[in-house]
Amino acid sequence: MPRWASVVLAVVAGAGLLLSFPPYDLWWLAPVSVALLAAAAHRRRLRAGFGAGMLAGLVLFVPLLDWTHIAAGWLPWMLLAGAQAGYLGLLGLASAWLSPLIDRFRAAWPLVAGLLWVTQEALRDRAPFGGFPWGRLAFAAQDAPALRLAVLGGAPLVTFALAAAGGALVALAWQVVRTWRGRSPAPTGGARAWWGAAGFALAAAVLLAGPAFVPTAARAAQTRTVAIVQGNVPRLGLDFNAQRAAVLLNHVRATERLAAEVRAGSKPRPALVIWPENSSDIDPLRDQDAAQQIARAADAIGVPILVGTVLRGDKPREIRNAGLLWMPVTGPDLDQVYVKRHPVPFAEYMPLRPVARLVSTKVDLVQNMLAGSTPGVIRTGAATIGDVICFEVAYDGIVRDTVTGGAQILAVQTNNATFNEAEARQQLAMVRLRAVEHGREALMVSTVGVSAFAGADGRVHAATGFNVEAVVLREMRVGGPRTLATRLGQWPELAMVALTLLVLAGALPLRRRRSSDMTDAQAKTEER
Repeated sequence: MPRWASVVLAVVAGAGLLLSFPPYDLWWLAPVSVALLAAAAHRRRLRAGFGAGMLAGLVLFVPLLDWTHIAAGWLPWMLLAGAQAGYLGLLGLASAWLSPLIDRFRAAWPLVAGLLWVTQEALRDRAPFGGFPWGRLAFAAQDAPALRLAVLGGAPLVTFALAAAGGALVALAWQVVRTWRGRSPAPTGGARAWWGAAGFALAAAVLLAGPAFVPTAARAAQTRTVAIVQGNVPRLGLDFNAQRAAVLLNHVRATERLAAEVRAGSKPRPALVIWPENSSDIDPLRDQDAAQQIARAADAIGVPILVGTVLRGDKPREIRNAGLLWMPVTGPDLDQVYVKRHPVPFAEYMPLRPVARLVSTKVDLVQNMLAGSTPGVIRTGAATIGDVICFEVAYDGIVRDTVTGGAQILAVQTNNATFNEAEARQQLAMVRLRAVEHGREALMVSTVGVSAFAGADGRVHAATGFNVEAVVLREMRVGGPRTLATRLGQWPELAMVALTLLVLAGALPLRRRRSSDMTDAQAKTEER
């Protein structure tokens, strides 16, 4: 196709991918966009294929990650979006590389598309600095039938299904256009071509609608009433940490009001209360006033509180982002502490600090957050909680480790005060996928919202508003058998990555043959 058409398709593909994610939630645009990007890169030079993917990535990631500029400024936002777009550039390059293979084996297009997207995400989820999985296709599937596939193969299988459906759609379109233009010999060849188009249409339909028949995990019989407290902050913005005492007081008072309602009989007594990340940004193990306030709330409600707090280290500016279990009467249970295992680079710790200072004047506001080393398995007495903090919900292994460690409920403690509602809703989509993936009911509790519960079927319950105070109780089902996805872990993803490498290598002889044919044709033309 003409170069301008490839550019247009890439831009539309990026826009479609953006609209498939929250807060727009047009999930069906994800496979359509995969198809458009595949068409944009097909039969292009490698350089042009990279450019098509990069262009689509910029159209996607610049607006998708716009919440990062609220805390970090515009330049880090652009650098992060550009880095993420680069992975889609590599995907476009790989698509262009595989063009001879696709031309020879058109039926392979759905498989190739699915494998390339899974491999691209596998790379982006891990590098550099531990990766940044925001914007995975699987996280756009919160309302799609494909979400149910998470119970079998986790997020990689969901991504594969959506991308493979996109591959089927582009193969269908290609087949229809070629047949319509009379490229296939008539009448037998034409009939065969239309049957081929019907096959691609059926494949797309099965990949998109078929997962609706996949059963999610069986519902656990045992239940516990859990309360989440969204205390809110005095106002949004980067100065949140300067108001940490007021934020702690908000959560204490909201819990005390809940306790009063329980005593009055208007609400049931929860078995456990969960506060969000940074609900006590003052270290209660070192600050007596903070400890007294949390103890007051725990004694009032009479049940354990999982507090999101910041623990100070022995060295200046060393901190740990933690979930700390606070018991009524006896206080903090130091055996039940989870320290965030994956602090966010350039936000919670600063690699390459001297270089980063050239990018942003806010670099030295970032302290040195130390990473934890053990999964977030918190035994509360009421239930065993699989605790992950904020962005960690995007990482497959961090969430799975809590379930294999015995988690009966998944809890995501987060602080969205320095971001916006779109970021919170994107994060909630990840929570929904994790609930289906591991067959565990889940919750997300935020300082400002959105907070919510998610069933093991991915449905959302009792979602709060944004930038409001809220206390929500729900009877949660605890435990249940491990899903196939939990048992398999990263093996499905590794298998798909290995298969991708074989496919990429398998295209080399075809590319050499095509190059040789082009050289021969050029030589014959010169002889004439």
